[in-house]
Amino acid sequence: MAALMIGGGLAGLMFGGKLFVDGAVQIAQILGMSERVIGLTIVAIGTSMPELVTSIVAARKGQNDIAVGNIVGSNIFNIFWILGLSAVISPINVPVASFTDIYMCIGATLLLFIALFIGRRNNLERWQGILFVLIYVAYLAYLIRG
Repeated sequence: MAALMIGGGLAGLMFGGKLFVDGAVQIAQILGMSERVIGLTIVAIGTSMPELVTSIVAARKGQNDIAVGNIVGSNIFNIFWILGLSAVISPINVPVASFTDIYMCIGATLLLFIALFIGRRNNLERWQGILFVLIYVAYLAYLIRG
């Protein structure tokens, strides 16, 4: 029964994620957004929804290791495996405009590291979570404006 539920959940995530991303990309293209902005916002959000839902459910059940491991593991997997394998198959030219996004990623990682040692050690507090969300909203505004 558990295997059937996992299989059904994975199928639902794949189908729902595809619908979400495809629809969002079509709307963004109609609104005249660039492919870079679409990739950094709509596609990124759409493909991260499964991680978000899984982490929220795990955190609410007190399974913090799963919540954190899910997010960190997903990001490490995406950078090393997905990006690496894609570059093995076909070299990837990184546009100069992407360096800003890479710096943002490095800055967010450093900020997370610092946040884990402020206040209660090894605990990401609500105000820190709000700060991360606000930084992301500011980053989105920068992308859309730019």
